[in-house]
Amino acid sequence: MIGLLLNLLYLFGALLASPLILYRIVVQGKNRDGWAEKLFGQVPLRTSEAPCVWFHAVSVGEVLLLQTLVQQLRDERPDLECWISTTTSTGRAVAREKYPDARVFYFPFDFTWAVRRAIARVRPDLVALVELELWPNFIREVSRRDIPLAMVNGRMSDRSFRGYRRLRPLMKRVFASFDRLAVQADEYGQRLVELGSRPEAVIVTGSVKFDGVQRDRHHPLTAELRSAFGLPPDARVFIAGSTQAPEEEIALSTYRQLQEEFPDLRLILVPRHKERFNEVADLVKRAGLPLRRRTQTLSFTTVPPTDASSERPVLLLDTLGELAACWGLADIAFVGGSLTKRGGQNMIEPAAYGAAVLFGPNTQHFRQVVQLLLSADAARVVCDGAELTSAVRDYLQNPLAARRMGEAARRLVFTQQGATERTVEVLRSLLPDSRQESKSRREKRFAA
Repeated sequence: MIGLLLNLLYLFGALLASPLILYRIVVQGKNRDGWAEKLFGQVPLRTSEAPCVWFHAVSVGEVLLLQTLVQQLRDERPDLECWISTTTSTGRAVAREKYPDARVFYFPFDFTWAVRRAIARVRPDLVALVELELWPNFIREVSRRDIPLAMVNGRMSDRSFRGYRRLRPLMKRVFASFDRLAVQADEYGQRLVELGSRPEAVIVTGSVKFDGVQRDRHHPLTAELRSAFGLPPDARVFIAGSTQAPEEEIALSTYRQLQEEFPDLRLILVPRHKERFNEVADLVKRAGLPLRRRTQTLSFTTVPPTDASSERPVLLLDTLGELAACWGLADIAFVGGSLTKRGGQNMIEPAAYGAAVLFGPNTQHFRQVVQLLLSADAARVVCDGAELTSAVRDYLQNPLAARRMGEAARRLVFTQQGATERTVEVLRSLLPDSRQESKSRREKRFAA
């Protein structure tokens, strides 16, 4: 009955949103692929009898977060198959690049017919949802099949908590369906228990995002980007990464105000979404500034010449999956989504490189990380464009202060590592010990 009611609600919502959906498909060219997987659960059919984990990662950030988990699981269990679903096309593209040995597909819409078919076709031994993905029909079907269900790197923002608390009578059974909830902090665990999760199922593991981050500025991928962008060794680099509108415009304004005062300053822009790459390129051109795009450098057979005296192009990283390496170029890093209402983006990566990290006041999705950074004097909050310009100028005028803050950030990241191992231990406890045990359990769960 609940599944039917949810189906009706979803259909009603889809009907209301149909003009926007059609606009995105027809005009913007978005969301055109994967409809059989999404709408009907026609995901790839798994025929192997090997043990299998189904990870669901919404988009790029969650997909990248899985790298250390998947690697350690495979090191311990070479017989284990990892199937990864995503919601967005960008997440799917990055997952295919990062996990060539895994099966990657779109997550089904939360209609009863779609989730039932998808689960029956994958036949997983364990389902692991990354951070906070709560789809009631999917979770009910996983529970009905008696498939272990885990949350990894779980978190619960203030906004999400308020919303789920209003729906607690409907969502209590959903939260109680999890066998294990590996969460980033005590606060998140307490919120999940209040919403209906079983206290014994909640385990504080810390944030996996601290693990596996690159700290070597001489890493080959970072060196490749430096060469491709034509950055001289003495350039001081300001990166505005994971940005949303109007954060690129704000960063450009800061750069224009400071470029004459600091002729060694270079700017790299990294928009959060690929759909905005051309928009940001046009923004730079309208500002009357020279531009070099990363995609242009991929066709160069030799390193492009850069005459610092006559041209210092603004650099645009318009590729997917390279931001983590690009942060290694930053002397000063502004992490976007924080001067808008998004709630912030991952500031751990630039912190790990020892950059002077800046972000806006709207970082509720990363509150625990922000509190750690600020308490260690390892980051600085800027509330608007004027404060961003002031902060960048301060660190250019006083590079020792920038290095001191960057080293504090690097040390903090190091002390917070270890969540991957604790999370793998959680997942290991839910997996069958052998192929034979996996087969036996699966036969019971998916008996006709």
